[in-house]
Amino acid sequence: MNSTDNMGESVKLKECIIEFIKGAAEMSVELGKGCRDIVKQSLVNEDSYIVRKFGRDSHVAKRIRGPCEKFCRKLSFFNQYLPEDKDPLHAWSVIFFVALLAFAALYVNSEHEGDPSTPSAKQVFVHPPTANRIVLPDGRYMAYKEQGVSADKARFSIIAPHSFLSSRLAGIPGVKGSLLEEFGIRLLTYDLPGFGESDPHPNRNLESSATDMSFLADALGVNKFWVVGYSSGSMHAWAALRYIPDRLSGAAIFAPMISCFLLSAKLPGKHDQIDRWLSLSPGKRDKALMEDPIYEEFWQRDVEESLRQGNVKPFVEEAALQVSNWDFSLADLKLQKIKRGKGVLSWLKSIFSEAQDEHTGFLGPIHIWQGMDDKVVPPSMTDFVHRILPGAAVHKLPYEGHFTYIYFCDECHRQIFTALFGTPQGSLSISLEAEADHTTLGFDIEQREQIVVDIGDSTTN
Repeated sequence: MNSTDNMGESVKLKECIIEFIKGAAEMSVELGKGCRDIVKQSLVNEDSYIVRKFGRDSHVAKRIRGPCEKFCRKLSFFNQYLPEDKDPLHAWSVIFFVALLAFAALYVNSEHEGDPSTPSAKQVFVHPPTANRIVLPDGRYMAYKEQGVSADKARFSIIAPHSFLSSRLAGIPGVKGSLLEEFGIRLLTYDLPGFGESDPHPNRNLESSATDMSFLADALGVNKFWVVGYSSGSMHAWAALRYIPDRLSGAAIFAPMISCFLLSAKLPGKHDQIDRWLSLSPGKRDKALMEDPIYEEFWQRDVEESLRQGNVKPFVEEAALQVSNWDFSLADLKLQKIKRGKGVLSWLKSIFSEAQDEHTGFLGPIHIWQGMDDKVVPPSMTDFVHRILPGAAVHKLPYEGHFTYIYFCDECHRQIFTALFGTPQGSLSISLEAEADHTTLGFDIEQREQIVVDIGDSTTN
């Protein structure tokens, strides 16, 4: 009986404590609101001391207004990176956040000092340079990595620009060399300007990014190639489709990201929706993958390589490109007929020349893969892209996240290559040797048949 009474008293005491905490919290909120109102009424109104001394029309404000306007004019060239006049605060908040993230990553000390019994933070190492490099026409060095079959055996060539906080080491993460050889693929990845071992670009934009890709292909003896873009690296794939379409056989894009400028143009005044679309919260399967030691080791090495130069500017440039006006629209990539001009000259030209339809946009295939459980670039982003480019082949992946389909998934990589290239046929040299052997075998059979016929004729005679 006593134990029951004690339990009842303890429950009542617990309820009283909870109600007291709730009441105290509500009182604190109301107190804060009251203090806020007092500050507004006392300090921020037109008659307050602060406004009279430091307000817009005060003597202090008039003295500093000139230098501030002069300083802002010097920084006015940054306005070209802003999405029109939609919401500069939104765009600059993105750039500031990315810059802060990059500074934090660069600040990590390679030597950890502290209590050895406590778990140490991740150390960032600067590894010896290992990349192959080419010299671009403007004198810059570009670092690249080559996987798969050699140039003379390649049936297909792929160039893959990396995403943010990454490097040439990423490529198609975890893809096996045996699978690349099975499909006859030559995979080329490279460091973007200022990342890894590539020199920075003084006037970097998406057109220069596409041009760099074309120069890399020229230097390595590649005529036509597929471009593969993943996450934020997809904007470099879009740029290649726009500026060097004649060099591309096709495009494969995973979790496609597009400019916030394009989204803001389509969704005026709805930046909260854009923020939801670009939320950086991985799903359950992505979290499980990120806890895998293989992924963790791979990501750590990739990030270390991207931070090699210790310069935050390339990261800020990459973020600025993501929120800037790209000078082209995805609709420019859509395959469509060019309308014939009106007038006598166009009529005469149509009479005396063969009627051939001329097209604009990208003529090759575009494949898009989208994880339906992607919380970083959600499916609504791909739906938006598909409405603009209805000719693109969209592969929707149930239960897949932002990382799970492309990172360390052998079966996924096989499915991707099969969708792009069909049944694997091996490298070119193997195919040519097989054809040569078949031709030789056929010739030997015909020769033996002729010998048998000759022998039969001589016997008859």
